[in-house]
Amino acid sequence: MAQLVKLQDYISRYQVDLSRYPTQFVRLKKSQWERVKQQWQSGEETPEWQHIESDEDIQHSKKTFSLFEKLKLKKEPQEIENIENVDVSNELMNPEEEIPEEETTLFFEPKIVYQPSSIEELKKMFMDQFFHFQIKWASSTLREKSYVDPKFLRDSLLRTILQRLPDSFLVLYYPIVKVKKAPVELDIILLTPTECLCITLVEQENQAVFVGNSDRFWTKKVGKTSKKMLNPLIQLNRMESIITQLFATNNVDIPIRKVLLSRNGYFDYPGSVFNVQFIDKREFPQWINQLSRYSSPMKRMQMQAAQAILQTVQTTSFKRDIWKAEQQEQ
Repeated sequence: MAQLVKLQDYISRYQVDLSRYPTQFVRLKKSQWERVKQQWQSGEETPEWQHIESDEDIQHSKKTFSLFEKLKLKKEPQEIENIENVDVSNELMNPEEEIPEEETTLFFEPKIVYQPSSIEELKKMFMDQFFHFQIKWASSTLREKSYVDPKFLRDSLLRTILQRLPDSFLVLYYPIVKVKKAPVELDIILLTPTECLCITLVEQENQAVFVGNSDRFWTKKVGKTSKKMLNPLIQLNRMESIITQLFATNNVDIPIRKVLLSRNGYFDYPGSVFNVQFIDKREFPQWINQLSRYSSPMKRMQMQAAQAILQTVQTTSFKRDIWKAEQQEQ
């Protein structure tokens, strides 16, 4: 699963310590998956589910990881793909510092109510539950949290990106950065170990055709109707310009590639545009599959690129004492 390092203007633990949390995320996911898979293969019956104190469990693995309520597990010889093929011994990561027990605040309490019949079904259950946990993980720290709009839990593109892409990919999803003290919302930034993908989403009606040119306006065609729309390359180019400036200021040397994306529509653009890849409904399956097969571990320059962006982002959050008080009132 790709790592969500920044979601809009929500607080992010990756802002606090980018060298620690990518490794911890991978260990958390891998530890829980190994536990569940082992129980499923051995035919054990899990005890009542327990909460997972993530920050401590990631580092010490002292807790018992239980995801399913009294789930009877079956043996299955088939191996799962990608979810366990992770190298967490990345040389660029610093040694993990011990986090005091009283500072563990994040819990993972999935409620799975049906029994998987195959390891692929088990994998889907696990990843769907972990996706919800990942949103919490990406919008909180040990002392702060942000209130996430429920729309992100229903965001199919965000879910696809996080579930399909490797752990070594870092995702900034519509981050708000400060440019000359003014907040600017960017689109989707995907940091792979070797490049930065700036992605602008163009999705409206199903089967819509977006007819483009170099002008300020494009034409959107749906059936027999046509309508003008703002050229989405303007937003894409602005995002690239901002990221380029941030990288130059912070001595980040990593190539930037632009992607115009539509999963439910089509692009009709005569000729080509330098450094822009048009991915529409026809190309999307192949494009996401190609990215999902990427096997390189995280790179130092990739981390520097993420840090260059994170240090400029805008954040809205609440202190942990306020968070606890609200929980007690509820």
